[in-house]
Amino acid sequence: MEHRIAIIGVGAIAEVFAKGIAELPNATLVAASCRTRDKGEAFAAMHGCKWFADYETMLDEARPSIGVICTPSGAHLEPARACAKRSIHMLCEKPIEITTARIEQMIAAAKEHRVLLGGIFPQRFNAINQVIHAAASAGRFGSLACISVSVPWWREDAYYGPGRWQGTAKLDGGGAMMNQSIHSIDLMQWIVAAAMPDLPPRGNPVEEVFAYTAQRGHENSRLEVEDMAVAVLRFRNGALGQILASTSMYPGSLRRMTIGGRDGTLESHEDELLTYKFREEQPDDEATRQRFSGATQHGGGAGSNPMAFNHTNHRHNIAAFLKAIEEKRQPELDGHEAAKAVAIIEACYESARTSRPVKIG
Repeated sequence: MEHRIAIIGVGAIAEVFAKGIAELPNATLVAASCRTRDKGEAFAAMHGCKWFADYETMLDEARPSIGVICTPSGAHLEPARACAKRSIHMLCEKPIEITTARIEQMIAAAKEHRVLLGGIFPQRFNAINQVIHAAASAGRFGSLACISVSVPWWREDAYYGPGRWQGTAKLDGGGAMMNQSIHSIDLMQWIVAAAMPDLPPRGNPVEEVFAYTAQRGHENSRLEVEDMAVAVLRFRNGALGQILASTSMYPGSLRRMTIGGRDGTLESHEDELLTYKFREEQPDDEATRQRFSGATQHGGGAGSNPMAFNHTNHRHNIAAFLKAIEEKRQPELDGHEAAKAVAIIEACYESARTSRPVKIG
């Protein structure tokens, strides 16, 4: 099956998608939309596709089978509806939308028009995170005690400068949590869910959160949302969690994760395993430690540079969506699954606003 793909919105992330699509044998980028002619034509020339100033015209004339939505985060719903109305499958950059209410509308539109809606969380396809997920799924941590994620990043004031949608409540929907740390928050819930075999497929493994947010590093910018957040979580299996989310910690450093329980502990810094130790050693454990020991950082750094990652994991994410289309089934990372991290972040923002713990339904 040949998949004809059109990209809606040609910001920086669209380049990552275009590179990933180019490496897939069963996909062709046929069109891209952007309101700015020079930018749109340059993108089209670079990637061998046609530029359109209006995405609805593009969908009508280019007739893609898949629309990849790369507009600002809070402007995903409208192009998703446009795709669904035309029976075009849609794959949406993270966050799939900035509120669960808007995500539900996207899911409803996909269901009504019998098309697939997929989310993008490329860190799920990073080899090290696949190993962590497999360990949780196999129950190797035993009674899970805690999982913590830390995103100690930095963004210059220009990142939130005039003409940028980043840092605005309307289009970013939040700051360090919703834009940057959502990848780690999704990994957290995905990994813990793997250790909870009785959790319903659409159930969120997080039961309750308490959070604080602040603006600490960008007092001279136009930032409308948080650049610093901390949260504690209680999972439905009794485990506890911690989140540190920041774009206010100069110069920015590697993402970290720690997960542990009665039978094992794992610590990672980006693509490197610092600790991988279980009560019951398995034959391939030492090979796993060696594989990710001092690993080259290629999984998606971006401690200070928003684009300091390559397209490999996006390519895997796109390929998984294409496979779901071909097999006529829902993708593993469908609208419901992509909404879970947004639901956790929404609850954190509500907790920070009210200074109270907030439950997740």
